[in-house]
Amino acid sequence: MRVWECRRYGGPEVLRQANRPRPAPGPDEVLIRMAATTVSSGDARIRASDFPGGFWLPARMMLGLLRPRRKVLGCQLSGVVAEVGENVSRFAPGNEVTAFPDTRLGAHAEFAAVPQRAVEAKPFGLDFAESAALGFGGTTALWFLRETARLKRGEKLLVIGASGAVGSAAVQIGRHLGARVTGVCSGPNMNLVHSLGAVEVTDYTRVDPFAGGPHHVIFDTVGSTTFAQALGALAPDGRYLAAVASVIAMLRAGKKDSGAEMIAGSPPDAPALFADVVAMAAAGVLRPLIDSQFPFSALPQAHARVDSHHKRGSVVVTLT
Repeated sequence: MRVWECRRYGGPEVLRQANRPRPAPGPDEVLIRMAATTVSSGDARIRASDFPGGFWLPARMMLGLLRPRRKVLGCQLSGVVAEVGENVSRFAPGNEVTAFPDTRLGAHAEFAAVPQRAVEAKPFGLDFAESAALGFGGTTALWFLRETARLKRGEKLLVIGASGAVGSAAVQIGRHLGARVTGVCSGPNMNLVHSLGAVEVTDYTRVDPFAGGPHHVIFDTVGSTTFAQALGALAPDGRYLAAVASVIAMLRAGKKDSGAEMIAGSPPDAPALFADVVAMAAAGVLRPLIDSQFPFSALPQAHARVDSHHKRGSVVVTLT
C-alpha cells in the first residue's frame, strides 16, 4: 500500500511516498481503506518540529529525538471497512466509517488499522471529506467548551481563530450549548463565521479582538493572545481557554487572577468525545468546514497549505 512518510523534521519537502505491506487488523482493530484524511495543524507541527514555547525537548523526547518515531502521520480519516479483528462486533467489511486515531497517527496511508473504540459510522449527510475532518477540531472544541469551561446557556463566548478547524467547530458547538458567540477572524472570513452561528464577528486586523466584553469564556484556538491580555475582557468568573499554550502558560493552568481562570492543555484520548462529536454531526449540529482538497499524491502541497496559516477549516486529502 502507498503511504507518506516523514523521515526527518523539516518543511513539506521532507515527506516521501513509500510502499508498505498492508497491515492486518489486531483482535480489536478495524482495517479501513482510507477515502479521505486531513493534514491537521498537529501533523504540520510534528513534521516541522514546531512546538509551543518550552515544549521542543519534551515533544522531541516523546515523538523522536532526531527524527519522527512514527513516520506515517495523520490523526483522522474516513473510508470503508476492509477487514475486522476477531473481537470486533460493531463493524463489518463494507461499512462506511470515520475514525480518529489521534496520537496513534498512521492515517496518511491507503489502509489504516484503528482500534474499534476510535471508529464510528460515517454520519448520514456528510461525505467522506467532511467525515474525515470531524475528529481533530470537533473533539478539541467540545473538550474545552463542555468538559473544562463548562460553558452555560446564555453565557458570552469569544472564539479567537473562528475560521480554523478548531475555531469553526467551537462556534457551532458554542451555539449548540446555548452561548452567545462572538467570532474573531480576518475580514474576508467574517461572513463565513456569521454563517456558522456567531452572533457577532470581529475583524482582528481592524478592531481589538477583545472588544465587546466582558466575556464569560474566551477561547483562543490559535495561540495569538495570552491570559494576561485577556483578563480585562473576562467576567469575574470568566474562563480563558488556550488550545495552543507554552510551558509557562501550562504552569499557570488552573490558577485564577481577579476571579478568572486560565485553562490549557489538550484533550485526553477519549473515544466518548469523538462519539459525541459524530453524533452532533449526524444531528446536524456540527458540520466540518473544508478549506481545500488535495489528491493523495499531493500530500506535501496540503502540508504547505497548512503552513500558510491562512486555511479556513480543514485541509483534506483524498485517495485517488
